[in-house]
Amino acid sequence: MATQGKLAMSLDFLKAFAGLPRPQQTSVRAMIEKFEANPTSSGLNYEKIGAARDSKMRSLRIDQGYRAIVLKPEKGDVHMLLWAAKHDDAYAWAERHECSINPATGAMQIYAPQAQSVPPPKKTPGIIPQGPQGPFAVLRDRELMRLGVPEAMVKEVRSIKDDEELDALQERLPPEGYEALFFMCAGDSYEKVVREREFLTRSPNLDDYEAALNREQSKATFVLIESDEELEGMLNAPLEHWRVFLHPSQRRFVERDWKGPVRLLGGAGTGKTVVAMHRARWLARQSEEHKILFLTFNRNLATDIRNNLLKICKPEEMKRIEVVNIDSWLVRFLRTNGYRFEILYGRDERAWKAAMAAADPDLDYPPGFFWDEWQQVISLNGITTEAEYMKVTRMGRGTRISRAVRRKFWPIFEEYRLQLAEKGAKEVGDAYRDAAALVAELEEPLPYTSIIVDEAQDIGSQAFRLVRAIGGPERQNDLFITGDGHQRIYYRPVILGHCGIRIRGRSQKLTLNYRTTEETRSWAASLLEKRDIDDLDGGLDNDRSVRSLTKGPKPQIRNFETREDQSEAIATYLKGVQEQDQPLEGVCIVTRTINDRDALQRSLEARDVKTVVLDNKGDDPERRGVRMATMHRVKGLEFDRVVLASVNDGKVPLLSVMNASGHDQETWNLETRERSLVYVAATRAKREVLVYSYGERSDFIK
Repeated sequence: MATQGKLAMSLDFLKAFAGLPRPQQTSVRAMIEKFEANPTSSGLNYEKIGAARDSKMRSLRIDQGYRAIVLKPEKGDVHMLLWAAKHDDAYAWAERHECSINPATGAMQIYAPQAQSVPPPKKTPGIIPQGPQGPFAVLRDRELMRLGVPEAMVKEVRSIKDDEELDALQERLPPEGYEALFFMCAGDSYEKVVREREFLTRSPNLDDYEAALNREQSKATFVLIESDEELEGMLNAPLEHWRVFLHPSQRRFVERDWKGPVRLLGGAGTGKTVVAMHRARWLARQSEEHKILFLTFNRNLATDIRNNLLKICKPEEMKRIEVVNIDSWLVRFLRTNGYRFEILYGRDERAWKAAMAAADPDLDYPPGFFWDEWQQVISLNGITTEAEYMKVTRMGRGTRISRAVRRKFWPIFEEYRLQLAEKGAKEVGDAYRDAAALVAELEEPLPYTSIIVDEAQDIGSQAFRLVRAIGGPERQNDLFITGDGHQRIYYRPVILGHCGIRIRGRSQKLTLNYRTTEETRSWAASLLEKRDIDDLDGGLDNDRSVRSLTKGPKPQIRNFETREDQSEAIATYLKGVQEQDQPLEGVCIVTRTINDRDALQRSLEARDVKTVVLDNKGDDPERRGVRMATMHRVKGLEFDRVVLASVNDGKVPLLSVMNASGHDQETWNLETRERSLVYVAATRAKREVLVYSYGERSDFIK
């Protein structure tokens, strides 16, 4: 970007740009090209704005009817694009807003002080008002500014009495200021909010915009353009804010060297995958010699992540990042190294039948209990000998069995392995163990300098032992692991410490939900109340510290007499969405099973509703129509609106899954997994969730 000046862009400008008609977007690009050539060119048509609150604001002509608002510095050479709109609307915006550096935090901020003329706030502690006091009444000016409140809005904020008044101020406050005040209203102490959110800069130079823009807290809402390629990427996809802007609570996990494995927890919508992707890019940029392995459990997620990384990484950076689901990596590695066993991802019925024939007839347990023991104890923990089985903890199994009973169980499992071996087959858990042993025997270590694991809650112990083997001895930036036990849709509890992955002192959590409304988040969280959710390392996790800053309608729960009545209601709802000039592509209809998805699709198509089924090949954004997916497929995606359909008794939870249970504890575990599926599906929605059923509705929504 060869220019005599530097150009920065605010998140507000990018949002405004996305709303401009296409011809004006083209004109904005031409305007920026002129700036790149010469930021002082008369062809840019800088105009003073007489009634602007900020004397440094100027308008730039986009065309005859549209203007951009730019902050033109009195010192330095950084110009900031702040807004774009029709002429009068752009000028009105400039008359309401200011842009300056916060004297306490050093952050660059855009804000809109109250319109009426008020005396500037004193720099001494404010006078405590008489009568009922709000949550910020006793805070001094400097304390409020340390929370991210602009100096010009201190008096307004101190007068706030309750949550409702704070919400009314949200659009006029800088995001970091509103967030801090929001958490105080939610019950956090001033000291806790400052400790977790403050990025204090002592005596910042209030005229040094470049220094302010490079501060971590500014990067959540401003970006200093460093190349034409970066600029073009932003203008091509202005609504994909995650590509450019990271919240400070996210960025601090991305751009640093960690002295060993890191675990990052966070509820749905807190941006764990975004952090993981930016972490991969940051690592790839540190050296041309770096090779990053990005693992996730689901093939669809691997495809989505790879496609998103292509949006934020340069081609040479992508060459250093390998994105793959972990089972695919396993198969490829084993085949490359001469492994000839067939890998099984489910039960071999004939082999299991032969194994059960070896069972002691005195064992009085339901048939499903033995298979659960195999899956959740033997296979999950890589047990290969009777002695190991005697020592294993059997975490989550509920029903206790003595050592004497375990000895009677063991011949079943031993026989099952022998039966599989005769067929030249091994279960995937054993294949992972074999792969880890092969890695350890390699003469040359694998080329990966860093490994990132996303959706770690669905990856089992044997897989994590392989991850530790691939990564080699513990070292700087070796493993970065993100997950959330609330979203576990496959029952694979893991204790990272038992897999050789030590995270003590490097365990972190994201608590700010950027996707869903608080109403949707709290409803989804209620599905998992009173259920122990693990933290991937032997402890417990909960969602109590997670909050959403956005608000919206409560989930709409409706029950219909028949399947056709449900289809008609969905079609009517979608017609209403279109009448609001909202695209159907922003809506996803989610069912528990493929059969229900397909039946509903046929019913909607018969009503002239265009549909697009999301399959394993990913989504084509150019295809028009409402999206349709199963609860498993929708994981990792997001939409404006989500309709959970056919949430019926027998379907949610799925009867065939629940009937596979062998005992009460397993029934509890299976139901928790089914609840997690609904939690995942509901939290894909950014604005609205509808929960529809017909006939007898699910106990989950009664």
